[in-house]
Amino acid sequence: MNAAELQLGLKDFAYRVVPLCESLPVKKISKVIEGQLLRSSFSAAANYRAACKAQSPKAFTSKLSIAFEEMDESLFWLEIIAGLKLLGFKKMELITKEADELTRILASSRKTSQRKTAK
Repeated sequence: MNAAELQLGLKDFAYRVVPLCESLPVKKISKVIEGQLLRSSFSAAANYRAACKAQSPKAFTSKLSIAFEEMDESLFWLEIIAGLKLLGFKKMELITKEADELTRILASSRKTSQRKTAK
């Protein structure tokens, strides 16, 4: 997956989070989770985009790290939704798998970037 494909994948993921959040039941906890999940998923996409436009390798690694942390937070909130059984397994399965894959890709990219900037 190249940088442009990852940018698109992160943005598409954030878009898919919107209807998921809108389908959460009307509960106090849902409001908290909805806000956090929306912020973290869009932040991951925005920070990766910023990383791709970084002016130095160090700035790239910094923004990439933020994108990774935000994507991992998105995965956390999806796991909370599943754990609290706020939505059914079928509705959660694919998006949780996608979040895990994106988190792993960003983690791997960060490790590679950190190795390169450490030289």
